[in-house]
Amino acid sequence: MEGFIVSLVIFTAVFAIFGMGLNLQWGFTGLINFGHVAFMTIGAYTTVLLAIAGVPMLLAMIAGAIAASLLGLGIGLATLRLREDYLAIVTIGIAEVIRLIAVNEEWLTRGTFGLQGFPLPLAQFNPALPIRVLMVLVLAAVVGLAYWRFFAWLRRRFKDIPSGAIAKTGVIALGYIVSLVLLLFGIGVGASQLKRMATLPNWVLGGLLLGALVAVLWLYTWLNQRLTHRITAWSTSLGLVMSLILAVLGIFVFGYASSAVYNYSNNPSKAGLLLISVLLTALIFWGLEVLVRSPWGRVLKAIREDEEVAKALGKNVFFYKLQSLMMGGFLAGIAGALYAWQLTTVYPDNFRPLVTFNAWTIVVLGGAGSNVGTLLGATIFWAYDTITRFVLRDIVPLEDARLGAFRIMIIGLILMVLMMWRPQGILGNKEELTLGR
Repeated sequence: MEGFIVSLVIFTAVFAIFGMGLNLQWGFTGLINFGHVAFMTIGAYTTVLLAIAGVPMLLAMIAGAIAASLLGLGIGLATLRLREDYLAIVTIGIAEVIRLIAVNEEWLTRGTFGLQGFPLPLAQFNPALPIRVLMVLVLAAVVGLAYWRFFAWLRRRFKDIPSGAIAKTGVIALGYIVSLVLLLFGIGVGASQLKRMATLPNWVLGGLLLGALVAVLWLYTWLNQRLTHRITAWSTSLGLVMSLILAVLGIFVFGYASSAVYNYSNNPSKAGLLLISVLLTALIFWGLEVLVRSPWGRVLKAIREDEEVAKALGKNVFFYKLQSLMMGGFLAGIAGALYAWQLTTVYPDNFRPLVTFNAWTIVVLGGAGSNVGTLLGATIFWAYDTITRFVLRDIVPLEDARLGAFRIMIIGLILMVLMMWRPQGILGNKEELTLGR
């Protein structure tokens, strides 16, 4: 369990950084980037190739991030003076071109055989007991700051809502979540029993399961709309309950993570990468929060809403867009380095367009234009990915390849429901975020 939790935390941190790069480009600037994985690919391969050549891993990661930002510079110079849809088309094409180069240029990337046996950060590190205690304290400090910001967010979120309304809608929201979980659990148990009994053909069972899921999601969407008209604090309280549940689960995860860091010698490469990825996520989040609240960040938001107004105010819109694209690429390059270290073997197929889709899912789910939302989206996404990977195998009558496609289909269905219910995402600000409407 400890190793599983450690890997889950690392993947969540990596995709939180990856998503924050996309959120900077789209959520704050309005740049549609459907090839965000290209930056991750450049960052991963540059970092690994330099590390194999003997470059210190920190310098290799920085070089990989810079290479990814230079890719953003090239894309920006070629497309940012055109309409937004051209940028989306070009980024898709560039991502596939880079992946195909990684497949075919075997002299550099070893093609489909992949890059293996490269050094991992802190893998040879053997800290004494005081150092391990210090590492656990550092991890605890990061987690403590995260919880402090969470409670500060709660105070700001609920300062204008009467406590009675919060309590009332909070209970309703909790009942909503519990009943939804029980309904889905009942559907899963029933489907699992039918699968074992083999009383229905697989395609009929799969159709019934999908129909039941659609019906449940539709029912709760309708119920939410009815309640939203009657109780103004409903959506806010639902977000509160979900956040509190995740906060409780976070304490459970922190216990396993701190145990892994304390018992460092049991799995040094993963424990070291855990600490690095969590620290980098915290630092990048803090830096982005400072930037987007600065005059520079306010210009990006103005460009997102109406770039003609920003031009009329004398702002160099092209230059600001270019900065956002490059900085988002830089963050994706860092995520690429961490992703390569987590996988320990880098293949071109690790960087398919699905990775970009995952990043968009994280940003849309958490709320565009919200760094906190991106962290929440990454947590929910990887929790869903982990749970369904093991649970659906016993429920859905499909082999592994088709089961993966089914899981993606369910994500799309969830996003459709979310867009009907809360188009700005869980933590997005609908009053601020119009994205050109």
